Amino acid sequence: MSDTVKVGVIGVGALGRHHARLYGLVEQANLCGVYDANPEQAQKIAEEFGLAAYGSIEELADQVEAFSVAVPTDLHYQVVRDLLKRGKHVLVEKPITETIQQGQELIQLAEDKHLVLQVGHVERFNPVIEFLDKKLKAPRFIETHRLAPYPPPRPGMMPRGTEVGVVLDLMIHDIELVLSLVKRPVKNIEAVGVPVLSPSEDIANARLVFEGGCIANLTASRVTAEPTRKIRLFEPNCYMSLDYGTKDGFIYSKDGTQIRKEPVPITDHNALEMELRHFVECVAELKEKGIEPKSRVSGKHGLKALEIAVEITRQIANHGLDD
Repeated sequence: MSDTVKVGVIGVGALGRHHARLYGLVEQANLCGVYDANPEQAQKIAEEFGLAAYGSIEELADQVEAFSVAVPTDLHYQVVRDLLKRGKHVLVEKPITETIQQGQELIQLAEDKHLVLQVGHVERFNPVIEFLDKKLKAPRFIETHRLAPYPPPRPGMMPRGTEVGVVLDLMIHDIELVLSLVKRPVKNIEAVGVPVLSPSEDIANARLVFEGGCIANLTASRVTAEPTRKIRLFEPNCYMSLDYGTKDGFIYSKDGTQIRKEPVPITDHNALEMELRHFVECVAELKEKGIEPKSRVSGKHGLKALEIAVEITRQIANHGLDD
């Protein structure tokens, strides 16, 4: 096919492996190979999916035009910057970078070179959120809970995700979601958090106040026994409770003097597969028309979420010091 996009995956650990697996379901994608800093892991994934394992990013970059990048957060800036300089389109896992300045530089570089730069906020492709995008009209209060067990140890490496705190590791998903749902600027942030098993915060809570009056209360933990990914939203005459993980929920609405409870109509699909499809479609459209299509989660979207996350982590780090 002339519109096929040649793709590669950098970092094929717990998450990158699924990128490699699901690209095989994307008709417009031609997955050419993978790279990982651990050659044994790269070879294992390559054999599992019938791919080539490359010994360096540079060698893989010579063969492909677009990349999924699923390396640790502290490596995002260096890896993505080098790929963009080589003229490659990039889907980088969240957060876009560790710092705001790094994110700004990557966005500018992608714009200068007319390249697609997207950020892997995969929940935006969750059918629960796609339902909310259509249903939600005037949110007044939003509450999110994203709780997970502490990541298992890795020989010679930090547990996955703990190179950053839980805000950049987990809460940033909900920050980006809430920003996309409310569609108004944040005017005030209050946050607290504590470390438990890592040097940075492992439990965090943030309260976002938006222009127009909507308030969002976000809680994230990576030291919880039972995983939870839920969101509740209140509108003047309606309350919605949804579960990202089970992909179901209920709507509670006024019916005269009664409250009517209805199940949320959701058509299930794999959110990561949809995210990869969207990325490949954007690259293909840019190749065909020369104009970058509107991305659901562009680098700029990822940067807005990072800006809020950085302020939350700043407040947590300085808690009690600003008084």
